[in-house]
Amino acid sequence: MDTIKQLQWRYATKKFDADKKLTKKKLNILKQAFNLTATSFGLQTLRLIIIENKDLRASLVEHSYNQNQVLEASHLLVICVQDNIEISDINNYYKNIKTIRNTPDSILEPYRKDLIEMMSNKSIDERQQWSKNQAYIALGNLMTICAVEGIDSCPMEGFVSERYDTILKLKESGLKSVLLLPVGYRAKDDMFSSFKKVRKPIEETIIEL
Repeated sequence: MDTIKQLQWRYATKKFDADKKLTKKKLNILKQAFNLTATSFGLQTLRLIIIENKDLRASLVEHSYNQNQVLEASHLLVICVQDNIEISDINNYYKNIKTIRNTPDSILEPYRKDLIEMMSNKSIDERQQWSKNQAYIALGNLMTICAVEGIDSCPMEGFVSERYDTILKLKESGLKSVLLLPVGYRAKDDMFSSFKKVRKPIEETIIEL
């Protein structure tokens, strides 16, 4: 597959074909891609909510500035961050490293202490912003995988996070919604699909030293 050709093919889909659904195989690829996304220290303070339920998505449209992609897409992906990062999250992370890699405590302990100190010096707002930075990495990764897999998508920041959090009961799980990605297949009459990409010449965006 020509990766660049697929990246040229993708666009922020404005109208989805509501009758076309992603297969379980395609959904599993997106799940795996999200879980394999690079995060700072590998701490993974993100969660992905996948919503297929049409009634639930219909209730979210008005809180998405009436962007119908939320409802028309095959599925709505909601990228969330933890509302806080606890010491237990860090301890569990290093336990996981030890289990998977059999790394000795003598090697892990200095890194664990440093990460605890770093997070302890951050406010809750700073921890959330730190996690949001990781969320954008996940969004970009998902969009690229969608393009490679021939899945249409539309990245969204325009929604009322507080209303999403309430409707999806995210607060009970210690989560905050930060980004949306409706995924599915473009409608044949979405005129935006035929628009040429508008990009600066590559000589203006790349600096080689």
